[in-house]
Amino acid sequence: MIYRIAFIAAALVPVPAPAQTPTAAAPARAVPAQVEVAVLARPVQRGEILSADDFVYEKRSPNMGRGAIEADAAKGLEAVRPLSPGSVVRVSDVITPRLVRRGEPVLIAYKVGALTITTQGRALASAGAGEPVRVVTTSTQRTLDGFVAGNGLVRILY
Repeated sequence: MIYRIAFIAAALVPVPAPAQTPTAAAPARAVPAQVEVAVLARPVQRGEILSADDFVYEKRSPNMGRGAIEADAAKGLEAVRPLSPGSVVRVSDVITPRLVRRGEPVLIAYKVGALTITTQGRALASAGAGEPVRVVTTSTQRTLDGFVAGNGLVRILY
C-alpha cells in the first residue's frame, strides 16, 4: 500500500523539462520530380519471353520507379502474369524461363559413368534450368525427383 502511494506521489511531482538546445535544421534533400523508367511498349501475356524491344523509357515519379527492373535485366525472362502496356515491370512480375511445364511430357535421363537410361515421363510442376522438379514415369507410374537439364529434359541424380 505504501509503495502504491509513493508511486502516485511521484507521478504528481512536476519534473522540469530538459533544456532545449537549438539544433541546425537538416538540409532538405532535393527529390527529382521525374525519373526515367523502363515501361512496357506493348501488352505481354503470361508465359511470354521479354526482349529489350518490348520496353520504352518514360519519365515517371520516383515512387513509380522504385523496384522497377531495367530492360536489359528483363531480357530473356518470362512474364508471370499478363502485363499491360505502360506498366512498370518489377522483379515479382518475371521469372527464369520455364523449360519444363506441369503436365507436359518430358524425357527422363539417368546417367552413371558411360551408362545412360532414358524413359518418357510427365512433369508434376513447372521449372527452369537447373531447378528441381518432380516427374512421373509413364511406364511404371513411379515418382522421381530430378533437375531440369534442358528443354523438356529432366536429369535424375542418385
